[in-house]
Amino acid sequence: MSSSDFLKANGKRRVVVTGGGIVSAIGDSWEEAKTNLKLLKNCTVYMKDWDKYPRMNTRLGCPYTKDLPKFPRKKVRGMGRVALLSLIASERALEAAHLKNEDGTILEELKNGRTGIAYGSCMGSMDSILDLYYMISDGDTSRIDSQTYIKCMPQTCAANLSVYYEIRGRIITTNTACTSGSQSIGYAYEAIENGIQDIMLAGGAEELVPPDAAAFDAMGATAYHNENPETEPKPFDANRDGLVIGEGAGTLVLEDMEHAVKRGAPIFAEVAGFATNADGTHITNPNSQTMAECLNLALKDAGVNSNKIAYVNAHGTSTRSGDIAESKATYQVFNRQVPISSTKSYIGHTLGACGCIEAWLTINMMRDGWFHPTLNLSTPDPECAPLGYITGSGQELEADYVMSNNFAFGGINTSLVFKKI
Repeated sequence: MSSSDFLKANGKRRVVVTGGGIVSAIGDSWEEAKTNLKLLKNCTVYMKDWDKYPRMNTRLGCPYTKDLPKFPRKKVRGMGRVALLSLIASERALEAAHLKNEDGTILEELKNGRTGIAYGSCMGSMDSILDLYYMISDGDTSRIDSQTYIKCMPQTCAANLSVYYEIRGRIITTNTACTSGSQSIGYAYEAIENGIQDIMLAGGAEELVPPDAAAFDAMGATAYHNENPETEPKPFDANRDGLVIGEGAGTLVLEDMEHAVKRGAPIFAEVAGFATNADGTHITNPNSQTMAECLNLALKDAGVNSNKIAYVNAHGTSTRSGDIAESKATYQVFNRQVPISSTKSYIGHTLGACGCIEAWLTINMMRDGWFHPTLNLSTPDPECAPLGYITGSGQELEADYVMSNNFAFGGINTSLVFKKI
């Protein structure tokens, strides 16, 4: 293979992951997360503060409980909790990618317009949304200041990261609910692949607030075995009763391979393929046919057959319709018992953050050759397709290609294929 063939595929630039960072109940680094994954640590807890909402059935959540690092107030005054979580994950990703100076500042190269950001969340920070609400409910504007809207606007993560790091390239906001994190990776990959940018920060974040749980609760989609938090959620299990909302953030640094090789950057994996499409049928009920089409499009983009994929990280929300549709779509594409598991069984559904957190964990599992099981999965639902559901203590696998899938309200589907380098 010539050097040009190595650096490009089908005339397009190859895109690699040179860094990653997470903020998660399961851990703040791959090392910490792997330890807890191997310990089969379930992070679901009883949210006592939610007892004030008697009409809400669920009391279960997966909060991030560690203290947040301190940043210069002037630089983060427009950040609510969700943007702060995105900043922490991005700091870790940039450090892993060797894109920070010894004094903690980022390299000047990142400010030349050839670096961009793709980032998303379901919404901005709830506290600032409430401050705006009080104007309507009480006729009181005293809680609104110059930063209130900045904290609650949907693009708060992407915009604040751009200003914090003085990044002047392309900004892509992916506020597509549960595909926000994975879609950001995909769009960042396409921006680099097509020569528009050299480096992209890509990810998603979400803060844990009771209205998120209440929204799913009203649909009958939340877990309600409140007396035994450690048994929830239970993706793909016949006795599953719903999802658990989590909290966190994930950021990947994506980079043109030639650019990464020239600067001697660490390379964790290649983004081999990406696809996103829409069901076009229903806002909340998934469509297994269009989900399968999305997976096939990602495989086509990666230029590989489905038999090359050694493992699939499932969206695996633990909802009845979601698990059945996803499993059937996956089996339609793979037609075999492909090894599959759900990270949400450990950390709940982190909504806008899940796609990036799960992608980073999947990449590292591929590198280490060990894949975590799905917790609380004892009796696979017979209505789910016959996939290779990983249980017990996990599974050791040699994997050259892995897939990570996410599906969101609005009928938005995403699929990412990663290749071992």
